[in-house]
Amino acid sequence: MSKIVVFVEHTAGAVTRASIEALGAARTVSEDVTAVLAGEGAQAVAATLGSHGATRAVALDAAGASRDALAADVAKVVREQGAAAFLACATSTARDIAPRVAALVDSVLFSDCTGLTAEGGALRVTRPWLAGKVIATLESSGPVLCATLRRNTFAPFEGGGAAEVIAADASTDFKAVLKGIAAKAGGKLDVSEAPVVVSGGRGLKEAEHFAMLEELAAAFGNAAVGASRAVVDAGWRPHGEQVGQTGKTVSPQLYIAVGISGAIQHLAGMKTSGTIVAINKDADAPIFKIADYGLVGDAFEIVPALTAAVRELKAQG
Repeated sequence: MSKIVVFVEHTAGAVTRASIEALGAARTVSEDVTAVLAGEGAQAVAATLGSHGATRAVALDAAGASRDALAADVAKVVREQGAAAFLACATSTARDIAPRVAALVDSVLFSDCTGLTAEGGALRVTRPWLAGKVIATLESSGPVLCATLRRNTFAPFEGGGAAEVIAADASTDFKAVLKGIAAKAGGKLDVSEAPVVVSGGRGLKEAEHFAMLEELAAAFGNAAVGASRAVVDAGWRPHGEQVGQTGKTVSPQLYIAVGISGAIQHLAGMKTSGTIVAINKDADAPIFKIADYGLVGDAFEIVPALTAAVRELKAQG
């Protein structure tokens, strides 16, 4: 049975959703999964990882944050476990750590993968190429298959038990230390985490009209506002809200696309959403080909009416 090591991230005393998905992906191909995590509160979080599929959790005693030292520590765990694979979620932190780990274990890194399988004793990953037009199946010739996994793609593991927690000393041999992170203010839901995403495109005509989408998101109460690349490039919305091939991949329960034509680059970032609703005055817009529900008409009439309807339903409980 192949052993797998998963780099786990946590914040505010809880494991992140993306890392839960990475653990779930690992358990689909192995029953021997080691989670590695570091930072303040790592041991407390490690004790909860059994329920997410980890059979053991290595908590590194690392007060500071040094990317090169952390990568060396993770690579050490990969070698000690004799792991056949190293996985991490495709977050900004893991994208910094994973290539270093791959280099240290003399392997290459497959990034942003959407599938993981074990066939004939060999682990393979799949990932989209050319904006999803081609799906590549990849196998590593190196000693360890190393990959980052696309967020909102893999299902969490269910039915886990307790994990063995191992405390380990972190390396003090590092070249640089991250002294702090300036978190964005406001406490808004991130589009990659929200169960409902309301996205706008050029059809909204100007930045001020996004207030209409913000009102709809507020009516839901658990929604985030997203945007197409054209909107972000125009400076109407921040890059952190961009959905698509060069933005964030989302897979909410409900995705509402307002004034978005549906270019393939945008579809690559949201087509796995549970239910897709498209609002566009162009009946031939490509977005309607993948939408579960399509409303052809003026968004400036439809969205306020939809907002009022959502508020009314919320009021009724």
